[in-house]
Amino acid sequence: MNVSSVQPPFMNPSVPFTGSIHGGLQEGLQITVTGIVHQSSETRFAVNFQTGFSDQDIAFHFNPRFEEGGYVVCNTKQKGSWGTEERKMQMPFQRGNPFQLCFLVQSKEFQVMVNGNFFTQYSHRVPFHKVDAMSVTGTVGLTNISFQNTRIILVQPAFSGMQFSQTACFPPKPKGRKSKPPGFWQASAAPMTQTVIHTMQSVPGQMLSNPVIPPVMYPSPTYPIPYFTAIPGGVFPSKSITVSGTVLPSAQRFHINLRSGTDIAFHLNPRFNENAVVRNTQINGSWGPEERGLPQAMPFSRGQAFLVWIMCEGHCFKVAVNGQHLFDYYHRLKNLPSINNLEVGGDLQLTHVQT
Repeated sequence: MNVSSVQPPFMNPSVPFTGSIHGGLQEGLQITVTGIVHQSSETRFAVNFQTGFSDQDIAFHFNPRFEEGGYVVCNTKQKGSWGTEERKMQMPFQRGNPFQLCFLVQSKEFQVMVNGNFFTQYSHRVPFHKVDAMSVTGTVGLTNISFQNTRIILVQPAFSGMQFSQTACFPPKPKGRKSKPPGFWQASAAPMTQTVIHTMQSVPGQMLSNPVIPPVMYPSPTYPIPYFTAIPGGVFPSKSITVSGTVLPSAQRFHINLRSGTDIAFHLNPRFNENAVVRNTQINGSWGPEERGLPQAMPFSRGQAFLVWIMCEGHCFKVAVNGQHLFDYYHRLKNLPSINNLEVGGDLQLTHVQT
């Protein structure tokens, strides 16, 4: 698979969803599913990688269940018969919260990340090249399913004397951090810089058994920083906006602004030099009082991927980061339809914007 053969994303598909994977699964293909878990009486959802549009042959069934404290079932179905379940007794998803779910096809297994963090791996039980479709069912809404070829060789395989086709930034090697499984997001897997329909996926992490290599930051020609885009129709109750990216290793701060003309209705400003997430509004060139309080620790980390989800309600913006509700910001600029532009700037690399 080469860059030109990577298919465009599915945008806002309805659930249940079934779609073709052009050319079938191939080693190095990364599929990213972005959405939100619904608050409903249903207790499960599933992502299936299958042969054809029938559910009789499913190579990989990824099935979060909000039961018995929450767990995830992985399995394979062949000719209508399920194999032995593999259960991960953790639940990385929360009802009512957005998520970003990444599947990377490797020669021996699928590797899965949730909200930028490694979650599990699933060894192939059937040849993955037979998979040419995927489906999503259950208690979720989808905003985007995108496809990226991670096997564009921009990095020489030998660690010593490694050369990059573009400037790379490495933070210091983290101390005392638990390693991901060897081989996860290999050093030869580098992000492509082609974006289709508002979407470009970066490789969330790279790993050699020794030493650990953090993500490499490549500039994106499609997402210049600062980045501006329209919010068609402005914001209104139930309107949601998602922004995902990777914080640069040497970051001091970045910002996400919802703008109304020259005013900034909502300014979200993580500051790493102050270990704070500042929120504010600017009207007629003057800032109002800052809001800084958080119910938890700083949710953004240098060198790490993030997913910000902003939901407009009648009285406030609700903001979640990496699937966790962080705060409410009460509207200071009341004319919601006039808030019709998004601005993102500062020390980050953008990977996805949904307005």
